[in-house]
Amino acid sequence: MILLNATFNQSTREFLKILSIPSFIDLPKCTMNRTFITEIVLRGFGNLQNFKFFFVCICLFIYMITVMGNLIIIFLVSTSYRLRSPMFFFLAHLSFSDVLVTSNVVPVMVNITLADGGTLFLTDCIAQFFFFGALATTECLLLTVMSYDRYLAICSPLHYSTIMDHTLCMYLVVGCWSLGFALTLIPIFLIQTLWFCGPNVIDHFFCDLGPLLELSCSDVSIVKYEVLSLSGLVTIVPFVFIVVTYDYIFITIMKITSTTGRQKTFSTCSSHLAVVCTYYGTLFVIYVVPHKENSMTVNKVLSLMYTVFTPLFNPIIYGLRNQELKMAAQNYLFMCRKLINA
Repeated sequence: MILLNATFNQSTREFLKILSIPSFIDLPKCTMNRTFITEIVLRGFGNLQNFKFFFVCICLFIYMITVMGNLIIIFLVSTSYRLRSPMFFFLAHLSFSDVLVTSNVVPVMVNITLADGGTLFLTDCIAQFFFFGALATTECLLLTVMSYDRYLAICSPLHYSTIMDHTLCMYLVVGCWSLGFALTLIPIFLIQTLWFCGPNVIDHFFCDLGPLLELSCSDVSIVKYEVLSLSGLVTIVPFVFIVVTYDYIFITIMKITSTTGRQKTFSTCSSHLAVVCTYYGTLFVIYVVPHKENSMTVNKVLSLMYTVFTPLFNPIIYGLRNQELKMAAQNYLFMCRKLINA
């Protein structure tokens, strides 16, 4: 921590105003003699006691399974001719996003759990939140694109291959990743204008936005309103779009006369629907349902579900329910056995 007790000259003040960063002279009088923090202390799970190593082992095991499962999906989609459809193209990007989400949080969480707390530079803490927010936004958009893909495949099968061609798939994927990172830059720029006076302790296992804003001695109302608006834009709007598309999908499926045809058609979108329910279910419980201020343990558990367990569900759900992925995996296993026995 450093104490800002020097005055900027006029040229420095003008330079900071150009960058929209408040100078020391512009600070309120109540903050003139306060200490400003450059490091953040994450408490993590401080009450584990004798279960600490067991908890770390479980988290590392889930992390390895998550990374391995999603990388297998990416490998199968990239190399198997059977999986060249738009649905699997979007699935590969969703799996890549899941790998990045869990890799952004779990290593830090394991480190601070073993050390009974850890320290991050404020810039590193903000960077962790940036990647977390950008990847979460990207996943929302990817799930929305996947629902649109299922809508076209089931409700407009004759025009599906014409509309959902490779060019459109590339535009949609690039748009999801670009929007995810670009929209998250807006609150990051606003956070950079805040002053953090302490305390510098966050009772969490990663740098989420809410606990981070509590450390600021500036007015955070603009940041909260902006984040609330963006959250509604990137979560509520895609969720409503997904609900509407699945309404049309269910109506189309119910018009199919044969029971076998209904089951076969529904099986093509059941995996995506299960992932959507899991993803948005945990997301709404964490960030939409209000919690009491003293229920930090509950928030940690819910955040753990979202950052550790939810990325694991993607390979499990698609691996167990999707026949094309099963067939592609079985073909590679057969080829491996054939090479070993040769």
